[in-house]
Amino acid sequence: MTVIGGGIAGLCAAIAARRGGAVVRLLEAAPRPLRGGNARHGRNFRLTHETPLDYVPDRYTAEELRAELRSVTGDDTDRALTELLIERAHSIAGWLIDHGVHLQPPGTGVMPYSRRTAFPLGGGKAMINALYASAERLGIAINYDSEVRSILRSEGGGWTINVRSTGADDPIRTRSVVVCAGGAGADQAWLRANFGSTAEGWMVRGTPYADGRLLDLLIGAGGCAIGDPTTCHVVPVDARGPQFDGGIVTRITSIPLGLVVDRSGARIDVAGAGSQPTHYAKWGPRIADCPGQLAYLLLDARGLARAAPSALAPITAPSLGELAATLAIDPAALLQNIDDFNAAPANAARTIAVPPFFAYPMRPGLTFVHYGIKVDATMRVVQADGRRHDDLFAAGMIMAANVLRLGYLAGLGITLSAVFGQIAGEEAARHVRG
Repeated sequence: MTVIGGGIAGLCAAIAARRGGAVVRLLEAAPRPLRGGNARHGRNFRLTHETPLDYVPDRYTAEELRAELRSVTGDDTDRALTELLIERAHSIAGWLIDHGVHLQPPGTGVMPYSRRTAFPLGGGKAMINALYASAERLGIAINYDSEVRSILRSEGGGWTINVRSTGADDPIRTRSVVVCAGGAGADQAWLRANFGSTAEGWMVRGTPYADGRLLDLLIGAGGCAIGDPTTCHVVPVDARGPQFDGGIVTRITSIPLGLVVDRSGARIDVAGAGSQPTHYAKWGPRIADCPGQLAYLLLDARGLARAAPSALAPITAPSLGELAATLAIDPAALLQNIDDFNAAPANAARTIAVPPFFAYPMRPGLTFVHYGIKVDATMRVVQADGRRHDDLFAAGMIMAANVLRLGYLAGLGITLSAVFGQIAGEEAARHVRG
């Protein structure tokens, strides 16, 4: 069988299928140094547990996860898949540990307290490297720089995958296919078609290889699309970061400590954003609505002292006038808005008064789109006419919209991808074994 996509969903699918007795080839579009999809930027993953464990404190029950999922999805979700996700969220940490992933003990390093999520020791890249090592030990064939151009039904059964690598196209015959190639977020033309010209000012937090090509192939072959291509999870990121692959380190975390203005110096705000982790998802769309999709977070010396470390140092100036000049903002407008802010600072923010002064330029950073391919409870791709292929599966963010058609929960992306990747691999192996 063949797995398309070398992120965490693809790795979990390949390992589960190999352990299930299948001969497995994994096709990764990225070169080896950039392997791993968006999970290599991952920081933590959500799991349920009834008691404290070596890698997560206190308890976090299935009932709590179910309630929190319902709070973001409402009734617009596939209940069977949601229950599968909740059930396996209990065992996913043990499965990852069994395949070489190390988790960080609570209270060590600089990780925050979390009873809902566990933190891979060394971050997402270390987790991905451990799973690749496990896959290699199991004898899974791995092809990097392998761009899938088509997936066609073969005469006599199975599939023919046309793969472009080092400039040449080669067909691969396979009895079963698991597609774990991510969603459509990294294709700027696709984003512009669905979100309008404002998408040109967005940045993509993850891999440029999750470009939606495989999603288009599945839909073009009759697969049923699910979700809304015009809704997404987007958060504020440092505008000076890379267009792609900025990951979590370019996310701006200190908005509750300061004042946000647009390019004209006008204050912008988000009602009810507060300082909870959900404020990221509220600020992202607000910045996307700003002129040029650009805004600035302003902090004074006290605000910066309370802020978490950032990947890129803030822009610094000894006075607010000089900061305005550096940002090419009208000084009079900026100073007036700061005076108004200082008269009644919002939430936990302090006044902007103690020099030196700092600014972070911010743009919307796309995490994922609430759109993908419909699957059943075995991860088999469902056709638009309701039928399904017994030997074509999908897992990971390409099918996440079956569960998440709105909102997001911290750490859920890795859990969802690992759990559904496992299931897809198990089912594909069962199919090829007959």
